[in-house]
Amino acid sequence: MRLVVGRRIVPARDCRLLGGVDADAARGAEHVGESKGFNPMSQQLLVERLFESLIAGDRAQSRKVVGEAIQQGVHAQRILMDLFWPTHEMIEKLFRQDQLTVVSYNMSTRLLRMMVDQMAAQLTILPTNGKTVFACCGNTEGEELAGQMASDLLEAAGYEVCYAGGKLPADEILNQVQERRPDFLVLFASSASDLPGIRTIVDTLRSINATPHTKIAVGGGVFNRAEGLAEEIGIDLVGKTPLELVELLAMPEFEQHEATPLATIAPAAKKRAARKVA
Repeated sequence: MRLVVGRRIVPARDCRLLGGVDADAARGAEHVGESKGFNPMSQQLLVERLFESLIAGDRAQSRKVVGEAIQQGVHAQRILMDLFWPTHEMIEKLFRQDQLTVVSYNMSTRLLRMMVDQMAAQLTILPTNGKTVFACCGNTEGEELAGQMASDLLEAAGYEVCYAGGKLPADEILNQVQERRPDFLVLFASSASDLPGIRTIVDTLRSINATPHTKIAVGGGVFNRAEGLAEEIGIDLVGKTPLELVELLAMPEFEQHEATPLATIAPAAKKRAARKVA
């Protein structure tokens, strides 16, 4: 059975009701998702202020904004998801729309990555749940940052994570999957230019059946902008944010994949997907 979840995400606390979910994995998702968060009005204001300070390259003001969140008692997990993640998405969206200069994009992305590194060191790491993740991402600085946030939260939830970043040839990813045999291959924050390689990875893993237990998960990037794309390619799990990804990986594992190889998809469907991505 193939599970593709986009608009509807089953909360980790409800996963046990579906049967077969690992209790430690469910607790890990709850641990990340239910830590103390922001007041909604305060959160929106802090996101806007952090965005403005980041694109200006103002390191002191950026640290001050994060310091205010810490003073409110907000946990590191929620700062990553409710402050850093929406700010990152705003930066990426405006840059794609040519509303940010390259200088502003570079300053904001590098400064935000430094802050993510510092906040990740404050995460509470749960005991291992015995499940492994091999993760990679798209080629840009922003996509690397998104992949890092997803990897940090997965590790905090108890997964053993190996994060390889971006700019990876498809054959090297395939080699790593076959050697490591992870429970999950996570391709987070990919761009449209990554799709041929992702299709190669998915089709090859399905055809040779070398690691039949490995589930393929995607999220962020092009998969947030092109609805139905993940299902068309034959992906098992798709979450729009790192937190959704943590929740999804905690859900019951299915015994069989029924992913659809790209070669069996009608040409018209391929053209529709291509138009969505363009």
